[in-house]
Amino acid sequence: MEILIVDDSPTSRMLLETILKNAGYTQLTSAATAQEALDLLRAWNGLPDLVLMDINMPGMDGIEATRIIKADPKLRDVQIIMVTVSDEEEYLEQAFEAGAVDFINKPVSKGELRARIRSVLRLKNEMDRRKERERELEDLTFRLAEQSNLDCLTNVANRRCFNGLYAKEWDRARREGRQLHVLMIDIDYFKLYNDSYGHLQGDECLQVVAEAIGKALKRPGDFMARYGGEEFVVVLPDTDAEGAYHIAQEIQRKIAEQGIEHRASPEHGQVTVSIGMAGDRPGNGPRGQEQLLNAADSALYEAKTAGRNSIRPVI
Repeated sequence: MEILIVDDSPTSRMLLETILKNAGYTQLTSAATAQEALDLLRAWNGLPDLVLMDINMPGMDGIEATRIIKADPKLRDVQIIMVTVSDEEEYLEQAFEAGAVDFINKPVSKGELRARIRSVLRLKNEMDRRKERERELEDLTFRLAEQSNLDCLTNVANRRCFNGLYAKEWDRARREGRQLHVLMIDIDYFKLYNDSYGHLQGDECLQVVAEAIGKALKRPGDFMARYGGEEFVVVLPDTDAEGAYHIAQEIQRKIAEQGIEHRASPEHGQVTVSIGMAGDRPGNGPRGQEQLLNAADSALYEAKTAGRNSIRPVI
């Protein structure tokens, strides 16, 4: 246990150090003034387990130092025991209001000091365990929330996550008067692929396609999601029709680079995708959120009926 002793009296500091060392507490640091103690705490690698703080010191007193410590987010968890002479007990209420957890009177009794330190350290250990449990619970909650937003097969955003992100991007584009484009992407002849190669290889195909789509997106604000089955959706904030078309071409190129064999594909012999794209300027254009998605979906249908492995825009 690391303990900081703060007292302007060298005799008092020496007495406290002797008692504590005899009780087995060897990691001791001393400060002669409240300001020195504050400087030590702010430079401390971590935090001490306990501070023994004299109330009556020249300059800044122990109560004010305690108040400053408890107001500092980095130091607020430090446990402080006030050390006071009997005629200073009227200040104890102020000390507790400032954040002290206990007090001990001068002249210091060995047995009482040890008992109060053990009590405060037990309290600190329990608080540390509780905070650790809270951190673990927060981590678990975060991981569960993350998992609930991911498609478990392709490890990209799922439909639920997409709905939330798309709504936010729509609102942002409307506030800022910027364009927004959506790409609807479908793997061509995927049912035939599953029938020919089996569902396990079909799953691998979905994973490779999802990764290739992700590599085609260059900006942090662009995002993709698995929309359902073999269909993916990409949202491109602040992107005009030319930029969206370029991204669509890049997606097709990245997928073609994978060279995924598809013997059952009537035209191409490897896995390809068809892409429908639609854009708008939210708040100024003719479409709402759902209408923009429907427009991209209609464009995708046109791409599929036009021979697949094609891109169809709706301006």
